[in-house]
Amino acid sequence: MEIFFVIVPSIMIAGILFAMYTVISRSRRATRAWGSGLTAEARCLRTYTTARTTSGEHHRVETTLHHVYEFTTREGGTVRFEEENGPGTTLEGDIVTVFYPADRPERATARPPAHGRLFAESGCLLVFLGVALAFCVVFIVTVQAAFAGWEDVAP
Repeated sequence: MEIFFVIVPSIMIAGILFAMYTVISRSRRATRAWGSGLTAEARCLRTYTTARTTSGEHHRVETTLHHVYEFTTREGGTVRFEEENGPGTTLEGDIVTVFYPADRPERATARPPAHGRLFAESGCLLVFLGVALAFCVVFIVTVQAAFAGWEDVAP
């Protein structure tokens, strides 16, 4: 029974660490694109939405807006990329400015530079995940100590 109280929080810790890695990775990706100084005019080729239904006491539908952009790099290569949660005012055929790193133009972004907002969003999310991680670790340690105490009392 004791192993159950270690396995479940350990799986949660793995998920939290993966979420932290994803947040940091996305932040670095946007910062690299904005900081590269390379921009291009891109055409929005397509917009579409995906929907996901959550189950539970109340059913809820979450929709995500996707944009597909295409641009030409300074070297003459054509790059097509997709970005989630862009502005709803960008429609098919619109021209937008994209920012991209020279070595990985497929990691472009059409979002305008907003370093402060990115820092605040990422920081708050990392703090929340850090608290959840600490809770899981404290829970495992507390359960281990409690079970060790019960073994000393057992006849």
